[in-house]
Amino acid sequence: MTKKEYIHYWKTTADKDWKAVQDMFKSKHYVHALFWSHLVLEKLCKAHWVKEHESNHPPKIHNLIYLVDAIPLNADEEQRAFLEKMNAFQLEGRYPDYKNTLYKSCDKKFTQETLKQANIIRLWLLNSL
Repeated sequence: MTKKEYIHYWKTTADKDWKAVQDMFKSKHYVHALFWSHLVLEKLCKAHWVKEHESNHPPKIHNLIYLVDAIPLNADEEQRAFLEKMNAFQLEGRYPDYKNTLYKSCDKKFTQETLKQANIIRLWLLNSL
């Protein structure tokens, strides 16, 4: 695949996943919606990574701060703080002992606000590609 095709892959899979996030939220699967919203942001960061690096294969990591620091987007402090917050959903969503805590704290209002912020970052990443 060409660089352009790899970038297209990351963008289109992120778009499909964002639609899944909306469905999960509507179905009241809040923890899953947050986990997948992290995945959306990760994929868009990886599209940027491919754009900015010689290799078409981004690192196999999930840390949004690491990824955003590896691309010349210059995220501001507010964006970085939000990405750090999103990292928790990726990590905690993978381990059962953390899930119980998440299920208790991720109600509709919290998830809705977090997804609203995630969408702002998502659009920023998309528009920057």
